[in-house]
Amino acid sequence: MTRSLAHRAVDERELMDDPDCDPAALDRTYRAFRTVNALVAGWRAVYRRSLRPLLSPTEPRSLLDIGSGGGDVPRAIARWAARDGLLLDITAIDPDERAHAFATRQTPVPGVTFRRASSADLVAEGRRFDLVTSNHLLHHLSPAELDALLADCEALCAGRVVHSDIARSRLAYALYSAATWPVARGTFLHYDGRMSIRRSYTAPELNAVVPPTWAAIPMFPFRTILVHPAAQRA
Repeated sequence: MTRSLAHRAVDERELMDDPDCDPAALDRTYRAFRTVNALVAGWRAVYRRSLRPLLSPTEPRSLLDIGSGGGDVPRAIARWAARDGLLLDITAIDPDERAHAFATRQTPVPGVTFRRASSADLVAEGRRFDLVTSNHLLHHLSPAELDALLADCEALCAGRVVHSDIARSRLAYALYSAATWPVARGTFLHYDGRMSIRRSYTAPELNAVVPPTWAAIPMFPFRTILVHPAAQRA
């Protein structure tokens, strides 16, 4: 059956979001995210352009990563900052006990702390951070959940927020389908990755549903970066 990408597939869900999904396949999927995100998520460029200019070699900065999953993105950011001689303390949160368990089983990286928590939990604690990030989180959220996340980020962040997500397109879907079919056996990568593309926003769609203090910006290839404040474009 041909899948239309004209509109977001908001009523469909990814396999790994099922609390009863195969735990071994989920574990392998989290493990594979490090390679997939390194190839397609573009965080090295986001770090150089949007995060590194706000870091310092003498004054510690704090970063909150929301929905950290297997934890590969916050660990990578911590490594890049350390190599650049910059002081950065990262708190990576995810409310899913399976994600938290996987992340805390990995080799620790200095400067990264994992917590099983939501952004609302940290708002309730009165926490504040210099930077807030997320990777591949926005397309999972309902409209009400998106609104709540953005409100939480504004309460939590004293500086810049950068949410990075996939941009839905037919070419992205076709290329991802071809690339993952031979190598995704035993994981949720092939099905869930294509579902993520189908659920994702384009930049104009995201700009139409976020407050004017936020800006959704296209990023090559097949990415959308949502930033706050809107004037601090990624």
